[in-house]
Amino acid sequence: MIEDYIGTNYKLKSVRTGAEFNDAGWTLDPPNEKEPSLIRAIYEKKQIQLGIDSQGFYKFADWLPIHKTLQGSAPPITYKSEGLAAALNLENLYITFSGYWPQKGALMSTCSFKETEAYSVLGRMPKDFDKVLVVASAGNTARSFAKVCSDNNIQLLLFVPEDNLDALWFSEPINDCVKLVTSAKGSDYFDAIHLSNIACEMDEYVAEGGAKNVARRDGMGTTMLSATTTIGKIPSYYFQGVGSGTGAIAAWEANLRLLEDGRFGSTKMKLYVSQNKPFQPLFDAWEIDSRTLLPLHDDLARNQVETILAKVLSNRKPPYSIYGGLYDALKDSQGKILLVENEEALAAAKLFEETEGNDIHIAAAVAVASLKHAAESGIVEKDALIMLNITGGGEARFANEKKQLHYLKPILNFPMNPDPLDVKAKLKNLF
Repeated sequence: MIEDYIGTNYKLKSVRTGAEFNDAGWTLDPPNEKEPSLIRAIYEKKQIQLGIDSQGFYKFADWLPIHKTLQGSAPPITYKSEGLAAALNLENLYITFSGYWPQKGALMSTCSFKETEAYSVLGRMPKDFDKVLVVASAGNTARSFAKVCSDNNIQLLLFVPEDNLDALWFSEPINDCVKLVTSAKGSDYFDAIHLSNIACEMDEYVAEGGAKNVARRDGMGTTMLSATTTIGKIPSYYFQGVGSGTGAIAAWEANLRLLEDGRFGSTKMKLYVSQNKPFQPLFDAWEIDSRTLLPLHDDLARNQVETILAKVLSNRKPPYSIYGGLYDALKDSQGKILLVENEEALAAAKLFEETEGNDIHIAAAVAVASLKHAAESGIVEKDALIMLNITGGGEARFANEKKQLHYLKPILNFPMNPDPLDVKAKLKNLF
């Protein structure tokens, strides 16, 4: 159920030009600018005041571009590690956990930090929003948006690769206001995006916007807000597995706001993000200091995605080159991109469960593996203040507790490279 909320006071700003303007309702790009640039929310409140725990995710509302709140949210939880820290010989390791772990107070029922995106993006929707929201996903984002839209009766059209359907599990059946369309077997996230782009050429549908949506990024940025407000200071290092890198961009932007806040120190946190080898377009571009991603043939990319275990880390068109994107975030933070093999990720998942006591998603295990490498090789200091962003966990625990899960079934399936006219004809009047 949607709850009334006065709304957060903010303006929008073009990262490239610095021009400020009002949010027209669903603004995704700076107006009257030719070069692509992310826009950023500039909040009236420069010092964040946290709400109460009963507000869930919306305890961070001061720095969320929202007009309303929705029921059922939960915030990321940050705690100081003992077990993993000891195993890696690190003295100041803090874990920000997004997922299901009731013993730690983590209550995200989709077990993913993608819930932070959904509750923020849907909270940004103006009251007169009259279109069907379109979201393309490799799995976790779809699960989170489906859950939140279903709970709050918001119309949603999802596009997901058919091979990723096993990610669309829920504790309760999904409301008919949510409809799922798949791209054929052997396709990947990029193919799902292609279908969603065709849908968004139709009047009744509108793109959620991905990294361009300030609400998505600032929702994800609550992981950084959780860590910093729990620790009392800005961390020195940030570790996360990435596909698009949007979460890392969000952490960087939150870091800049915390610097302006003035109460948490003057650290500019180094972003250490990791990809699941051999799908490594971000790494390959960063290694040669290229702002532009290198060419990657479609068939090769699909084969690489089939190879990796962390399939949610497989965005072929990430917000890397755009002004304010991952390239700029890494440059400004003096960050790095690391690579992790499948076997290393599996070992890291086992290590986390043995030392901390909860299962984690394989994408989060990629981050743990990269932290292990950084600690063992001396890339990070033993006494460094480190934030490890565990972006998903508790799926096994949740499934064991709930006993029965419900899977969302697609209503349409399209081949790779479909005829756009056929797609539009079949998507018309779905709602």
